[in-house]
Amino acid sequence: MSIRPICIYGEPVLHTRAQEVTRFDDELRSLIADMHETMDASNGVGLAAPQIGVGLRIFTYLFDNEDGVPPRGVLVNPVLTLSKVSGAAPDPEDEEEGCLSVPGLGFPLKRAEYARVQGFDGDGNEIDFKATGWFARVMQHEFDHLNSTLYVDRLVSPWNRRWTKAKKKLEWGVPGNTWMPGVDPDPFGH
Repeated sequence: MSIRPICIYGEPVLHTRAQEVTRFDDELRSLIADMHETMDASNGVGLAAPQIGVGLRIFTYLFDNEDGVPPRGVLVNPVLTLSKVSGAAPDPEDEEEGCLSVPGLGFPLKRAEYARVQGFDGDGNEIDFKATGWFARVMQHEFDHLNSTLYVDRLVSPWNRRWTKAKKKLEWGVPGNTWMPGVDPDPFGH
């Protein structure tokens, strides 16, 4: 197991749809172990394979929930079925998200309150559960990564304008930007 560098907004792998996993083998299980270790070292609640430069449909999570789902897990080739997303403005205090690939920033975002999550574990066994509240938010956030979407791509006014200003100021969008969890907890000094 090893901790891997995390890709920052602008890295092409983050903006490309991830490919389906076709082999459940020791190489996949090793990747999953690295993802858990990297997620833990970065104090994240989730980590998608594209965030460590691997364009595969895998994400790990670590989130205590009230849905009867183990708090630590992995989803391979996940599919999410969501409830309707409210058209109300996101609450800046209760609905703020952050992202390991957008370090040091957080913005409010409206998400579905319910998600049915289906996929496979690292051994190819089927997984099927329901996630609600913040656990559903974590599932949606990580699933978005697999479809080349970061949460900042979903922001609405005025938050999208604030993100655009921050992105220009921090010169994000330059390929090759990464940070190393446990070594550089906030590469931009926020």
